[in-house]
Amino acid sequence: MHNDSLLALAARVVEAAQKAGASTSDALAIAATDINAGIRNGAPETIERAESTGIGLRVFVGQSTATLSTSVLTADAIHAMAEQAVAIARAAPEDAHAGLASADQLAKNWTTPDIHDDTLPEMAQLQTLAREAEDAGRAIHGITNSSGADASAGEHRVALVTSHGFHGEYATSRYSISASLIAGSGDQMQRDYDYAMTTHYRGLPGAATIGQNAAERAIAKLTPRKLPSQTAVVYFEPRTGRQLLSAFAGAISGGAIARGTSFLKDALGSAVFADHLTVTDDPLRDGGLGSRPFDVEGIAGNARDFIANGVLTSWILDTRSANQLGLTTTGHASRGLSSAPHPSTSNLYLHGGTQTPEELFASLGDGFYVTETIGHGTNLITGDYSVGASGFWIEGGQRAYPVSEVTIAGNLRDIFRTLVAANDLEFRYGVNVPTLAVPRMTIAGN
Repeated sequence: MHNDSLLALAARVVEAAQKAGASTSDALAIAATDINAGIRNGAPETIERAESTGIGLRVFVGQSTATLSTSVLTADAIHAMAEQAVAIARAAPEDAHAGLASADQLAKNWTTPDIHDDTLPEMAQLQTLAREAEDAGRAIHGITNSSGADASAGEHRVALVTSHGFHGEYATSRYSISASLIAGSGDQMQRDYDYAMTTHYRGLPGAATIGQNAAERAIAKLTPRKLPSQTAVVYFEPRTGRQLLSAFAGAISGGAIARGTSFLKDALGSAVFADHLTVTDDPLRDGGLGSRPFDVEGIAGNARDFIANGVLTSWILDTRSANQLGLTTTGHASRGLSSAPHPSTSNLYLHGGTQTPEELFASLGDGFYVTETIGHGTNLITGDYSVGASGFWIEGGQRAYPVSEVTIAGNLRDIFRTLVAANDLEFRYGVNVPTLAVPRMTIAGN
C-alpha cells in the first residue's frame, strides 16, 4: 500500500460506514514494515520481515458503538466490515460517554515532530550490527555464553479520518540494537542486557558499545550477596526508575479516575511530588519514541506538565474519560486497530535535578541501588508498591558489591513526595527518568 493511498483508504472506510447507517465514525489505517535479524553465538537465529496494512473502523449508532478491523482491503471486504460494524453497534448497549471528539477540538493545523527516517537497512546490514554487538560482548573476559543479539528496523505510516472532518497522516520509524550476555557458570551464572532504540538510523549508538555494556553489566552481578531486612535509602537506575513514573501515569489515567480506582483520585491540584519536581509529557519531541502530531481522535499534540513544581495539574484524558469526568480531552487517546481509544502518554519524563548520581549517593548515604526489578507489585488502588529487586549496595558513595534476592516496598504516596532526582536524564525510552532516590523504603532480605 503506497503511503499516498493510505489516507484515501481510511476515507473510503468512513464513507462506507456512513452509507451503512453509522451516525458518526472514524477509521485508523496503519501500514507497517518491520525487519529483524538475530544472532546467537555467532550464528543466525532469526530472520524476519513483515509488511502489513490494516484498517480499524469505529462506528457509532446514537450512543452505541462497535470497533472492527481487517487487513483485507478490497471494496467488498470494506463494505462488509462497515455493514457488520453498524449491525453490532445497533445491538450494543448505549454508552452515555461514548463519541468522537468534539469537532471544534479537532486539529486544523499541527506540528509534525522529526520522527521519520527513510533509511531501511538490508537484512545483511542488520545481521552485521547484531553480530558486532554479540562479538564485542563475548570478547570480554568473564562472559561464558550468549542469549543473543538483535538488530531491527521498521517504518509505520498512520492515517486517521473521521466522519466530522478530520483527515491526517504521519510516518514514524524505529531502529534498535540489543544484546544479552551471560557471565559465570553453574548456579553462579548472571545474565544482563543492554539495548538502544531510536527513530533515526544515524542515531543508533555503536553496536559494539551495546554488547560491551551488556557484558560488563552481567559480570558486575557475579557473586551477589543478600541484605539484612532494614529501612534504608533506595536508589533507582534510570531504566528501573521508569517503573515509578509509569505507575504515576496509570494512577492519573482518566479511566482509573472515572472508575474511582486510583489512590490519587482526590489529588488534583494538590502536592503529589516534592516541590522541586516537574513531570512532562511531550508528543512533539523530535526523536521521541512516543511522538506524534495528533492522537487517534484527531487532537493536536501539545506538551503538558502533569506535575508542575510538585503539584498535580491534570488527568491523562481521552474523549470518553473526559466526558465521564465533565472535562475536556488532553489529547492523549491511543488505540490499536481493533480496540477503542484509551488514555495513554507519549513521551513522559521527570525533569532532572542538580546533583550528579555520585553526589546524590554521597548526600543521602549508604543504600540499595536497584538495577533490576522482578514481578509487578504495584496496587494503584491503595498505592502500595512491592517488587523483587537486585542491584548493588552503595557504600561511601560508591558501588560496594552486588545484591540479589531482596524485596523493596513502600507506598507510592510517600515515594513520590520524598523522591529526589539526579541530573542524568536521557531520552532513551517512551518513559524517561534520571537516577532517582527514595530516602526511606523497606528492604526485605535475610
